[in-house]
Amino acid sequence: MSKKKFNIIIKNKINNFNKTIKVDSDKSISIRSLLISAISQNISKIKNILESEDVMSTINCLKKLGIKIIKKNKIYFVYGKGLGGLFAKKNTRLNFGNSGTLARLLIGILSTTPNLELNLTGDNSLKKRSMKNLIDLMSKFGVYFYPKKKNYLPLKIISSNMPVGISYNAGVSAQLKSAVLLAGLNSNGLTTVFEKKLSRDHTERMLSINNKVIKYKNGKNKTIKIFGKKNLKALDLKIFGDPSSAAFFCALTLLKKNSSLKILNVGLNARRIGFYQLLKNQGAKIKFKNLRRLNHELCGDIIIEHSKLNPLKANKDYYVKATDEYPILFVMAGLTKGISIFEGIGDLVNKESNRIKEMQKILRQIGIKSKASRNKLKIFGKGLIDASNKEIILENLGDHRICMSTFILAILTGAKTKIKNFETVNTSSPSFLKIVKLLGAKFEIQK
Repeated sequence: MSKKKFNIIIKNKINNFNKTIKVDSDKSISIRSLLISAISQNISKIKNILESEDVMSTINCLKKLGIKIIKKNKIYFVYGKGLGGLFAKKNTRLNFGNSGTLARLLIGILSTTPNLELNLTGDNSLKKRSMKNLIDLMSKFGVYFYPKKKNYLPLKIISSNMPVGISYNAGVSAQLKSAVLLAGLNSNGLTTVFEKKLSRDHTERMLSINNKVIKYKNGKNKTIKIFGKKNLKALDLKIFGDPSSAAFFCALTLLKKNSSLKILNVGLNARRIGFYQLLKNQGAKIKFKNLRRLNHELCGDIIIEHSKLNPLKANKDYYVKATDEYPILFVMAGLTKGISIFEGIGDLVNKESNRIKEMQKILRQIGIKSKASRNKLKIFGKGLIDASNKEIILENLGDHRICMSTFILAILTGAKTKIKNFETVNTSSPSFLKIVKLLGAKFEIQK
């Protein structure tokens, strides 16, 4: 992937459109498929993988850990080394780039892979994200991190040679839950996760082809059990479109008069569609069609028409099902008349940036007021305003979701906009600019 820096300049509103598109492949599933393939038996086959910077960081890390990965006819073949098979020389440096998913999940695997002593780092944005909860959890498996009491990358990890399974009460973070499940795979005995809040479950679904390894118990409090030290079968996957990438084009369509859009073959896992459910409840014309199962997951087409929305009311239960979509939801709230309220969003401060504070700054530049408390945000929406006499400047945050959200805000309002370091969008959605251009957006790339 190109790392060349560039800015985006926007001066014009987009016209109405009626199109059919495909979005980039699911990032969460692409990263997980590579990591789980690496610790499985034999050769795994992955079709339609997302070729973004975060996924390339995953491939680079795995190659440093001795995994052979070959791309042939757009299919990735991963030569698995089995549980405990990853290895690298002492003090090998692994760079996770911008990816919090890669950092937490691969650290989960490394923690219980014996005889590893590695240096871990990431880009400037990832270095600002606290790893304290992950460090505390992995320490229970017998892992050591240095310097002691340091909670941010770069860090040194010394893996556990005799890990024993743990019990964990999962919160809202699917990444921490996945790290525990993946660490449990090569631990002695049983690892149990009690899931009171149902975060995304791609890791469990991907592991579920191994019925002697993982067991679920559904009910009021879901329980996931991992039986350690049992071999994993090779994967054979075809990855569908990312619902988080699709959300930006959905938002644009709902707010742009006389517009409609069909997005083909998107993942519709029940724990990933909080964005769509929330908007449907506020009057959005969104339909899921052509539903089918692929890799133990639900996918289908999303059909969207311009809609008159009510103010958005998102209680804390939406957070785990729409975590990545909050920046674009804040844009939608600003351009919808009335007071929108988002609750239970405190974890947004530890994303690629402080997404609450930074989105408030952007909305303020075009006169949209908001009020934040520790776990709540109120946005005083104005409706679809003409902001062609206003300016938006977005400095380099290293936050792909905020870059994309600001772009959508600019082409809807006509605000003269400069988004710096837009190349960060390549971490998750390398086709974003190509798709908005297809929909009729005009912009200038400034190198």
